Amino acid sequence: MKKKLLFVIDSLDCAGAEKSLVTLLGLLDYSKYDVDLVLFAHGKTLQSLVPDEVRIIEPFPYTIFTTQPLAHSLKTVWRQPHFLWSRLSYSLKLRSGEHDNIKKARLYWESASRAIKELPDTYDTAIAYAQGVPTFFVADKVKARQKYAWVNVSYRLTGKEKTFQRKHYDQFNKIVAVSAMTKDIFLENYPDICEKMTVIHDINNPEMISQMAELDGGYSDEFTGLRLLTIGRLARQKGYDMALEACKKLKENGIHFKWYVLGKGPLQEEIEAAIKEYKLEEHFILLGVKANPYPYIKQADLYVQTSRFEGFGIALAEARMLNTPVVTTRFDAVFTQMVDGKNGLVVDMDSDAIFKGIMTLIQDEQLTEAIKEYQSQEKKGNIEEIEKVYALIHA
Repeated sequence: MKKKLLFVIDSLDCAGAEKSLVTLLGLLDYSKYDVDLVLFAHGKTLQSLVPDEVRIIEPFPYTIFTTQPLAHSLKTVWRQPHFLWSRLSYSLKLRSGEHDNIKKARLYWESASRAIKELPDTYDTAIAYAQGVPTFFVADKVKARQKYAWVNVSYRLTGKEKTFQRKHYDQFNKIVAVSAMTKDIFLENYPDICEKMTVIHDINNPEMISQMAELDGGYSDEFTGLRLLTIGRLARQKGYDMALEACKKLKENGIHFKWYVLGKGPLQEEIEAAIKEYKLEEHFILLGVKANPYPYIKQADLYVQTSRFEGFGIALAEARMLNTPVVTTRFDAVFTQMVDGKNGLVVDMDSDAIFKGIMTLIQDEQLTEAIKEYQSQEKKGNIEEIEKVYALIHA
């Protein structure tokens, strides 16, 4: 008899956890599992890559309601007045001040949980594949024999957030971190749950990535100079302020280059304003989100990661798999995969260090070629991590 599995994630936009989940779903043995998937936002970039065997649960009436203008939702409000109160409650809380993503998730769930019903089915295994709302949902709204929560960022909690999240994490059989460093940081919040934690790295399938890198796509501007690439959500975590400063220094030093960015996010307008302020319109190019980023990675001369923190850094792993030299900041989990001076350069978390790292690889062709050679000999991918997922499912 097949085991019934549930995965829950915010959406399948083009980011690390989302790509990892799509890869995992592509590797599962569907002769043994019936798999459901809950998304809080539908129709995003990677959703088309979900295997046909996965049943994507229909959008919740409340999440549909929150995406519609209130003027178009009067019939829903008439039948479900608590939808309106939940939506207004969240909106008012957001207006009370600046909130980071951790606090926004709590405020959302405090407002929305009353409007979102429990799933009717009972599962053998339910997996919240991201912290925040997916974790709260699996804890409060899912019936399952065993529950697992993934943590894929450096997750530090204080005060009310720490108390609120603890009561949810207490409902899980295990908490899965995507790197040893991510685990250590999470345990700073709750040192007493060490026995509940394990590490399963974000899964990368090198065969799939290599094949997708050869498909049509990539840069279409016929530029012949140096191509730099960064992939990541347009958010503070990704350090685009440092990237822009480093870009400005490259321009001032007369480098013939373009720095491309794949991603979208809340800081897009701020980044666009900085591009204009620094007069970098011809140098710092926002390309938006691409379902297949791999031709861009393969065709880039350098991959640059300017993150302040990452749980693992899946785009770094993808660049290494495609033998693209890397310059990255020294975020918490960076040495999970980087060997400084061998498969790339690890630099301090400031614009000057990023600029100098890029300049080093521009000027030292011998080092750049040595990095490519080292990358070509590295172990590619980690699909064996699926065995750890199977072990959890069959625990």
